[in-house]
Amino acid sequence: QVQLAESGGGLVQAGGSLRLSCAASLGTFGYYAMGWFRQAPGKEREFVAATSWSGGGTYYSDSVKGRFTISRDNAKNTMYLQMNSLKPEDTARYYCAQGRSVQGRSMMVTENYDYWGQGTQVTVSS
Repeated sequence: QVQLAESGGGLVQAGGSLRLSCAASLGTFGYYAMGWFRQAPGKEREFVAATSWSGGGTYYSDSVKGRFTISRDNAKNTMYLQMNSLKPEDTARYYCAQGRSVQGRSMMVTENYDYWGQGTQVTVSS
């Protein structure tokens, strides 16, 4: 069973940037789709971005498109989320997830992911 560990969260002012990382414990990381999700207090967990196993296919929620960039380094078993032009509404706990049998637009669906990390908090002050 894969273990996923997020890092890179923190407190940043509006307009600033952060880079999140998600490290996987198994070398099979490169075989599967990966996604970033977030959950703010009192809200449902929501899709942020996803990448296919190769990194060739990426998807973004409309709320982050043009500001966030998802990427992965399969040699390092690590996925990243570069977050620029951060807004207070981006404040949430960010989770990475791995989907063993997900592809295409189904990568945007929370329920399609099999393994989850513990999350890292991102707080954007106004």
